Amino acid sequence: MSVEGTVGTAPAGLPNQRTARPPADGPVLLDAQGPRGPYRTNNRQDVTDVTGTVVAEMSLVPTLFADRAMKALHAARPLPAAERAAALARAAELFRTGTLGGLTVARYQELVSRVSGLPIRVVEQATTTCAERVAASYRSVQQARPAGAVADADDPLVRSAQAVWTRRGEVLAVHVPGNHPGTHGFWPEALAVGYRVAVRPSSREPFTAHRLVLALREAGFGADRVMLLPCSHETADSLVREADLAYGGDEVIRRYADDPRVLSLRPGRSKILLTAGVEWRDHLDMIVDSAVRHAGSGCVNVTGVLVEGDPAPLAGAIAERLAALPSLPPHDERACLPVQHAKSARALEKFVLDRAEGARAWLGGSGFADELGDGSAVLRPVVHQLDSALAPQLGAEVPFPCVWVAPWSRDDDIEPFQDTLVLTVVTAGDRDADLVEALLDEPTVSNLHIGSHATHWHRPGLPHDGYLGEFLMRSKTVVRR
Repeated sequence: MSVEGTVGTAPAGLPNQRTARPPADGPVLLDAQGPRGPYRTNNRQDVTDVTGTVVAEMSLVPTLFADRAMKALHAARPLPAAERAAALARAAELFRTGTLGGLTVARYQELVSRVSGLPIRVVEQATTTCAERVAASYRSVQQARPAGAVADADDPLVRSAQAVWTRRGEVLAVHVPGNHPGTHGFWPEALAVGYRVAVRPSSREPFTAHRLVLALREAGFGADRVMLLPCSHETADSLVREADLAYGGDEVIRRYADDPRVLSLRPGRSKILLTAGVEWRDHLDMIVDSAVRHAGSGCVNVTGVLVEGDPAPLAGAIAERLAALPSLPPHDERACLPVQHAKSARALEKFVLDRAEGARAWLGGSGFADELGDGSAVLRPVVHQLDSALAPQLGAEVPFPCVWVAPWSRDDDIEPFQDTLVLTVVTAGDRDADLVEALLDEPTVSNLHIGSHATHWHRPGLPHDGYLGEFLMRSKTVVRR
C-alpha cells in the first residue's frame, strides 16, 4: 500500500506551526579575517535565509589581498605541539559557549538554522559535535600516524634511525561545503599537526566557518596561522594554487579532482543491506534513524536500502514512518526536516522526480516540496522502490530524507555497494562471513558497520572517509647522531 497524499500532515496532537520569528534588526556583517585582523570590504555578498530575507553581508576579499594573506601563512611558523593541543581545546570551548564576532552561541545557532534550513535542534546538536571534534583534533590526528613513525624529530628514538611523521606542506586551503555545521569538525586536525590554514567559507552558510576561525584565533593560533578568506570563484582558484594542499567539497575543489595536492570530499551514497533470514522489523528503527538524523542532510544518511528478498514490505514500512513527520519551519523545536527557499525546493523536486521515472513511489512520488507560505518549503521524505540493486538511482545524493529500496541477490555480489561512504550490513549469521569479508576488502567502501548500527554513527578518532592525516602527512626516515 502506498502512503501518497501525506504531504504537509503531522501526527495527531502535533499541529504544524508556521509562524516565523521576525528577523533581527539589520544584517550581520561578516568580516574577512586576514593576517592583520578583521577586514571589511565594500564588495560584499548577501547571505539569505530560506525565505529569501538577507540576514548577513559577507566581505569578499580581492585576489591581491588573498595572495598576500597566503604569503603570510607560508611565512608563519607552527606553534609548538603542546601549545597546539591546548589551543584546540580552548577553541572548542569558545566555539561551543562563547560570544564571538558579537554573536552569542544561541544567535549563531539561530542564524545557521535560518540560512541552512536545518532544524534548530540539529544545529544545536551539531554545535556540540563540532566542538567535541575540535577538542579531540590533536589526539584524533595521531590515530593516522603509522605505528613505526614518531611524531617529532626530537624523539630520542631518532638517534638510532627512525621514521618521522612529517607534513607534506605548510599551508592548507579549506573549501568546506555549507550543508551541515559538522563538516567543519575535521579540518582543524591540520592545525593540530602544524599547518597554517586558509578557510574559504560557504556562501550558503558562512557562520560556522566564521565562528570557528574566531575561536581558534582567540584560543592562541593567531592571525597569521588561520584565516577566513571569503572570495569569488576566481580568487578561490588562487587560494588552491598558492596553498601546498587543499581540502573540501565545493565546485572549486571538484575542478582539481585529479590533482594529488587536492583532497575532494565525495558524495556519501551510504547504504544498508539486510540479508536473507534477517527480520527487517527488528531493524526498522535503525533504518529510519539512518534516513532522518541530521534532517537527512548529511553524506552519512542512508541513500539506498537493499534487501535479499522482496523489498516491498520494508519500503512500505519506511514510507509509513517517514510520512508521519511534520512540516515545520526550521526554528520550531519540533522540526526534523530540512527547509529550502521554495524555488530551490521545486528545482530539487523536479530533479528527484525525473530521476525516479520507472520506480514505484511509496512516498513523495507526486511531489515533496511543501511550501510554508513565507517563501520557503519543507523537503518532505521520499521513498521509492527499484527493480534492481544496480539501478542508477542508488547513486543519487540529495540533502533530505530520500530512500531508494531495492532487491539484492547473491548474483549481484558486492558491485551495488561500491563507491559507498558508509555501509551497514545486517546478516543472519556465519553463512555471510565471506560476504562481510569481501565488503571489508572492497576499497571503495569507506566505512563498514556490521550489525544494526545507524549509518551516521561516528566518534572522534575514527576515520570518516579515511583519516585526514593520511593526506596531510608522510613518513620519512631520519638518522640523527
